[in-house]
Amino acid sequence: MTQTPTGHSPAQGQARAQFTVPAQHPMVTVLGSGDSLLRVIEKAFPAADIHVRGNEISATGAAADVALVQRLFDEMMLVLRTGQPMTEDAVERSIAMLRASENGTSDGQETPAEVLTQNILSSRGRTIRPKTLNQKRYVDAIDKHTIVFGIGPAGTGKTYLAMAKAVQALQSKQVNRIILTRPAVEAGERLGFLPGTLYEKIDPYLRPLYDALHDMLDPDSIPKLMASGTIEVAPLAYMRGRTLNDAFIILDEAQNTSPEQMKMFLTRLGFDSKIVITGDVTQVDLPNGTKSGLRQVQDILEGVDDVHFSRLSSQDVVRHKLVGRIVDAYEKYDTENGTENGTHKGGRNKRK
Repeated sequence: MTQTPTGHSPAQGQARAQFTVPAQHPMVTVLGSGDSLLRVIEKAFPAADIHVRGNEISATGAAADVALVQRLFDEMMLVLRTGQPMTEDAVERSIAMLRASENGTSDGQETPAEVLTQNILSSRGRTIRPKTLNQKRYVDAIDKHTIVFGIGPAGTGKTYLAMAKAVQALQSKQVNRIILTRPAVEAGERLGFLPGTLYEKIDPYLRPLYDALHDMLDPDSIPKLMASGTIEVAPLAYMRGRTLNDAFIILDEAQNTSPEQMKMFLTRLGFDSKIVITGDVTQVDLPNGTKSGLRQVQDILEGVDDVHFSRLSSQDVVRHKLVGRIVDAYEKYDTENGTENGTHKGGRNKRK
């Protein structure tokens, strides 16, 4: 894309950029079906005038806006060259990354194309990859460190990406087994009132881990892998007294561990193993007065060699856009009212 001063606008700081889409890329891949991607770009840069004529795209406006539009189309083309389609969500996230880089609020050199084209795992015609800069750094940290904590709100892909890395490690023979565990702590419910055996009572707590496995592996192979011990899904209590060698171990919902449970789990680490611990410190379901092991461990292990803390935020939510807004609304309310999850610390919610 080439940028030149405009010939028809006398306003200071105005610029014009022109971009030619290579013939091998149909315009629909750049503009989206029904120009859906173009509309996202126009909404993000309302002061810029963006025109399309044939395979030529031009942008006119403030120099800063035009420069960002230029970088955006360059990044989009880099993604499209890999054969990966651009989506509205990917365009929005690319714009956010470019703006963060421009404003100096991003502390890295990763480009949107580098983030969006990093493949972790391909399964049944679907590729799992990070969608945000923090997610990419989280995935990279799992490659580099023995113990990684993924801390962030619901919907940021903490567990899902860790599961994808675990399956990748198993398939590439980096480890011989995957161990998935969660504390069986009730989120307002009581296990004792559920019907069935202990296993049947615990199963609902582990169900999200099974669901993620089904997304990443042939469902017919999962029972065989579990029967052979290659994949183990068990409550955290079952980890006590074990040493876990040559394994990729994931502790999910770690905010619901006590400090004693967290120490017990971390000391299960054996040779040639990797641990990923995920949780959301804003959604603790422990009884009043019980400290969260995930909150405490950040003070204890921060800065320890080969232990890494990846922190994700509402900007990394990859569920419905409203989820990110809900997370932000709760954080704002808690900050203003001195509460946690809308409830006063150490007691029931009090109306003001």
